[in-house]
Amino acid sequence: MRHIQTLFLALIILLGGFWALAETWSFPITNVFELRGIAIQFSGVVAIGFMSITMMLTLRLPWLERWMSGLDKMYRLHKWLGISILVVAICHWLWAVAPKWASGLGWTVRSVRPPRVPITDPLQAFLVSLRHPAESIGEWAFYAAALLIVLALVRYFPYRLFYKTHRLLAVVYLAVAFHAVVLIKFSYWTSPLGLLMAILLTAGILSAVIVLLGLHGKARQVWGRISSLQAYPGVRTLEIVLDMSREWPGHKAGQFAFAMSDPSEGPHPYTIASDWNVDDGQICFLVKELGDHTRLLKSKLKPGQEVRVEGPYGGFTFDDGYKHQIWVAGGIGITPFLARMKHMALNIDKPDWPKGQIIDLFHTTSDVDEQAFLKLAADAKIANIRLHLMIDLRDGRLTGERLRAAIPDWRTSSLWFCGPEGFAADLTADLTAHGFPTGQNFHQEFFTLR
Repeated sequence: MRHIQTLFLALIILLGGFWALAETWSFPITNVFELRGIAIQFSGVVAIGFMSITMMLTLRLPWLERWMSGLDKMYRLHKWLGISILVVAICHWLWAVAPKWASGLGWTVRSVRPPRVPITDPLQAFLVSLRHPAESIGEWAFYAAALLIVLALVRYFPYRLFYKTHRLLAVVYLAVAFHAVVLIKFSYWTSPLGLLMAILLTAGILSAVIVLLGLHGKARQVWGRISSLQAYPGVRTLEIVLDMSREWPGHKAGQFAFAMSDPSEGPHPYTIASDWNVDDGQICFLVKELGDHTRLLKSKLKPGQEVRVEGPYGGFTFDDGYKHQIWVAGGIGITPFLARMKHMALNIDKPDWPKGQIIDLFHTTSDVDEQAFLKLAADAKIANIRLHLMIDLRDGRLTGERLRAAIPDWRTSSLWFCGPEGFAADLTADLTAHGFPTGQNFHQEFFTLR
């Protein structure tokens, strides 16, 4: 989480600082139209800078994922940048049109423009000739971007439509990039800001083309074949076991992958619920019925059916070296912990975790399936993990107070959490207030990528 905040703040400082060095405004600013020109340039630089970074994040670059501790963290930054782009773009649009409206209503008076200096630079003259189409294209790109970003943020918008419409933002980006290249102040290009903008725009344009060609993540896609399906009606979950092709590179317990059985639905992210054993070459997904697509999977999928799998992704891999770990799983958030337990059970004689490590697993759920619970208890026993099963209607919710009472040395433990974000926020707030170093010892797998 701290990498997300660090990178977000660094981008703001970098873009704002380079813009301030490149801008040559003079004080005092005597009217709103002078301020308008400055504000339009600043908001434009920030917006296109954020959009360029956002486009690069869609490529799911392995080195960036490692630095940010997982693709879920990258997608969280992607979401923050998307919201920021929407806000900054609205401000940019308002600065472009509102002063004109105010002038038309007689609320403000336009300043007298100084005589235009003849343009002698052929490149600048060429860009000026494109000004009007760039303004029109930029305006319509703003409307399209605003609509697509809002749709992406609405979780009730069906995933299959989100998958198709969100790719259109790559087209919008190309239009905005043209708008920015033409309308950015020409003097900026000879400053450090110009070099930064050139790098970001080049990277963003290449990223957009790769996305439109469907090549992002291509190198990490392999095929699997469904080996078995097992439904757990009580917890509304389907277990899918796949025989993977030899190209699958293996994975660590706690990672996830994108799986696609229906091209019209696109790839969906699922946490892998199994450890990797090269001898059997299988992986397992646990899919909770959370929408139309996941609800229909048990009737659509058949043994022997091929599924495209992309991955593995994620940094929720339990590698921290602490002698005591606390695991907290909310609902289907139990999945990465199941994979870790299977890994520990298979490697009990040759552990790759600290000797004598103690693990307490808290699993809270509102659904009840005795078969699933028995299987969970058996896995925990084999892996020598202390299981605390909490059914909401029977046991109430897990709170920070209850966790602290159950684990005396909670302050010196690491905590691994996978579950609803509201649950995580409540737990984090309580533990932080009582002295738990959440910035260092709290590891969260973000439940949603939208």
